[in-house]
Amino acid sequence: MNDLLEGEPVANEQQPWGRVDDDGTVYVREGDGERAVGQYPDGTPEEALAYFERKYTDLAGQVGLLEQRARRGAPASDIAKAVNALRATLADANAVGDLEALRNRLAALTGTVDELTEQQSEAARAAMAEALAYREALVVEAEQLAASDPAKMQWKQVTAQLDDIFARWQKHQQEGPRLRRNEANELWKRFRAARSTLEQHRKAFFAELDAAHKDARSKKQALVERAEALTSKGADGIPEYRRLLEDWKRAGRAGKKLDDALWAKFKAAGDQLYQAKSEIDARDDEEYRQNLEQKLALLDGAEPILAETDRIKAREALSGIQRKWDEIGRVPRDQMKQVEERLRKIEQHVRKLDDEHWERNNPERKARSEGLASQLEESIASLQADIAKAEAAGDAKKAEEARAALETQRAWLAAIG
Repeated sequence: MNDLLEGEPVANEQQPWGRVDDDGTVYVREGDGERAVGQYPDGTPEEALAYFERKYTDLAGQVGLLEQRARRGAPASDIAKAVNALRATLADANAVGDLEALRNRLAALTGTVDELTEQQSEAARAAMAEALAYREALVVEAEQLAASDPAKMQWKQVTAQLDDIFARWQKHQQEGPRLRRNEANELWKRFRAARSTLEQHRKAFFAELDAAHKDARSKKQALVERAEALTSKGADGIPEYRRLLEDWKRAGRAGKKLDDALWAKFKAAGDQLYQAKSEIDARDDEEYRQNLEQKLALLDGAEPILAETDRIKAREALSGIQRKWDEIGRVPRDQMKQVEERLRKIEQHVRKLDDEHWERNNPERKARSEGLASQLEESIASLQADIAKAEAAGDAKKAEEARAALETQRAWLAAIG
């Protein structure tokens, strides 16, 4: 039988599954009888049998192919449909071979189809559950975005995230299992609601932002006009320009492109003011350079005061220096700090001499010092007497205590002297 299944026909009238009669009619043996399957009048009996054996071989090949598809897990519905079609064909097939064996193999495939149907149904249910979970996860992701605080959202990023979620939704819808209509509709309603909420928040945010930009634009345009009006004042307009600059900082944003354009105009007006001031400073510095040379010479002559210890002489010398200093006038701005610090150092020295003098000659302090000195002198005299008495009495301990106290009293007297 295996040889028959492999399509190796026995080409003679004694083939075990069929025969040819004298008029060329071909019969197939089935069970205890036989059935005519056709005629081959223009050939030999061997050729007639071979012709109908090839038809059997084709049918056997179809059954074998179907068995392979079932083993590979082809859709059970497709296998069942093919089994039914082949069963109808084999019922009265015009072929010579073991047709009953083919029918039995098809019958066995029916059980295989049932088992395959159950397996694929289980897999389909698992795939459906997984698809449902995936689609719901996309919905939850969109809903979490929609639940975020609109004031803290980065809308460019949020829009990109939502587009990505929707792209994944569409891809899964095209490539994944088809969800049941009611479940798919419910999930889509939730996704659409989340997207609608985000769109409402986005529109409200940008409407508010546009209003803020419009207000800022109006304020900054007015500030630009006021700044440009100051340019005719030259350097005198700088204090007012600085106040306008503070107003500019408080005006808010008008949108990057417009902000940059308005700021360019506002800054250009300020640049004109500061350019005018720079020109004035340059002229002044040139005028004041001679003053600088005079003040530097004056300082060179004044610095010996730093070595003077007589406060009266130091004060008189400093007064003359200060008078000449004021008469000379201003120096270039970039040199002002340097020369002022040199003069301040001399002034601090003279002030220190004055402070030390008044500290030494403060009447109240002097009175307190004299009173305390008198008390200490009396205490010292008393301690000396106590020492003499203790030594006379042979009391060494008492004499030692009195000497220690005496040393302390003498140290205090030296400190206030």
